[in-house]
Amino acid sequence: MRRFLLANLALCLSAFAADAGTLDTLTERGSLRIGYIADEAPFSSSKPGADPAGYAIDLCGKIADEIEHQLPQLKREYVEMTLANGFDAVKDEKVDLLCGAITVNLVRREIVDFSQPIFLTGASALLRKDSPNYLQTLFLDEPAIRPVSQRVTSTNVIGARASTTTAATLREALATQVSKTRIADFETHEDGLKALENHEIDAYIADQVLLFNLATRARDPSSLEVGDRLFTHEPYAIALRRDDADFRLLADRALTDFYLSDDFLPLLETYFGAEAPMLHTQIIMEHVP
Repeated sequence: MRRFLLANLALCLSAFAADAGTLDTLTERGSLRIGYIADEAPFSSSKPGADPAGYAIDLCGKIADEIEHQLPQLKREYVEMTLANGFDAVKDEKVDLLCGAITVNLVRREIVDFSQPIFLTGASALLRKDSPNYLQTLFLDEPAIRPVSQRVTSTNVIGARASTTTAATLREALATQVSKTRIADFETHEDGLKALENHEIDAYIADQVLLFNLATRARDPSSLEVGDRLFTHEPYAIALRRDDADFRLLADRALTDFYLSDDFLPLLETYFGAEAPMLHTQIIMEHVP
């Protein structure tokens, strides 16, 4: 009987621990673990010896500020993650927030929850100005017209970053038709850029807002162009633990308060320049509850 009671007590304690909310976990641990994807400028990026930086990182910081109102002694820890392991890290409580160019979709919502949206974009292509005509026609509103003698033989390879929603969508599209085009996966956007510049691929597919930033880091930015046309809908948000409505409400309140403050537009200007006023209006109209 004593062993039976002890076993029941252990089960009850285990259930209580499993049901503990995120704030309880943070109180016990004494730190907030902010996961981030390092290769997603201007949303999240890192340099040796420095904390990560970017638009999404700053918004995660606003959530951290709100938490610290309740837990003043809370420390912040930054943990570099990848798209391949980041969502499981949130689920397993190895990180408390996942920040970056994180698209919300139903598959990911089986694993994690999300804050209200922080950005809206869509996928397009980064092309060389000598990329094949069919790609220019597909992604550019006004494709370049080149003499036949200047055309180069295409490799029939399109690059994408591994584990992204963009790569998954591209594969689904190609699976429905007979095509000689294949997809090459890259671990980082920088790897994809190098392959494009070296003529190893014909185009690099990613979210348009990321491609604009990526193109500025090319050896010769003037030799590249970002597509005008979008073929996916990519709402970004901050990933957090499922089944914790109180913590999600805290995060959404922190974001909403910041969106409505005088500091939000200057932050957008820091990362998106001349696009900031339009983005400010869009986020206020579409993403503030």
